[in-house]
Amino acid sequence: MRDLKKQQKTKRKVRQNRKKTEKKPLNLRKFLHRALRIGVASFSGALIVVGGFLLVQLLLASDLFRIEQICVQGGRHLSVEQVVAQSDIKPGVNTFSLDLDLIGRKVAENPWVSEAKVQRIFPKQIEIQIEERVPVAIINLGYLYYLGNRGEVFKVLEADDSLDFPVVTGFDYQKIEQRNQQSAEDLQQVVALLLELQQREKFGLQQISEVHREKSGGFALFTLEGGVKVRLGREAFGNKLDRLERIYAELQPRLPILDYIDLNVDEKVIVRIERPKQAAKS
Repeated sequence: MRDLKKQQKTKRKVRQNRKKTEKKPLNLRKFLHRALRIGVASFSGALIVVGGFLLVQLLLASDLFRIEQICVQGGRHLSVEQVVAQSDIKPGVNTFSLDLDLIGRKVAENPWVSEAKVQRIFPKQIEIQIEERVPVAIINLGYLYYLGNRGEVFKVLEADDSLDFPVVTGFDYQKIEQRNQQSAEDLQQVVALLLELQQREKFGLQQISEVHREKSGGFALFTLEGGVKVRLGREAFGNKLDRLERIYAELQPRLPILDYIDLNVDEKVIVRIERPKQAAKS
């Protein structure tokens, strides 16, 4: 039989081991204070949002910030009117409604522009600063394009564009369009050669009509007078042109009868005189 007395003793012991907890009264003041702080913060945030919205609307509607003047700096080939038209800024528009980054990208879409920066000058002016590309040659790629001083092909020539530049030949349009690395490096070489020639007087830019990239990868010049080919190779342009300049005064009167001038042999200038046609046949 079960020992009922033992069970009762055990139950009493369990009851004695329980910890009595007292319920604390609700601190109403602390609760109200916290709720008030949250309410004030929320209300303040809402006021800031509404106030900011109203301020923006007020600025957009105000005549104080309507554009009256657009200033353009850095243009040589492009006129102020052309840049303003490219920017698509309408007279009287509010300055705060303009997306300056978008305007800069629009202006840079013109092939003459390499970079455009736009800024506000309060209260009623916009300033557009542009950096134009500098052509150093005309490159023949089926159509005639300008070649810039950074080696970039950037513009198809139009009727009113200047032709007073040497012509670059021997390049493929598709490879340039596909950003072929070798073509890009060779265009940089062409620019370096043209800059070297620009600094010279005895045999400089004024004495040449064409820069040609040969199939071998080397470069050649063609003289303006007589169209004589001057072979340069791919390197040490300065040293080779130095050798040519030492004797160019003597060579110049004989250009009409020369076939080519080769500067690829160290410390020498090889000149081939063109043979008469009758002697060539015999």
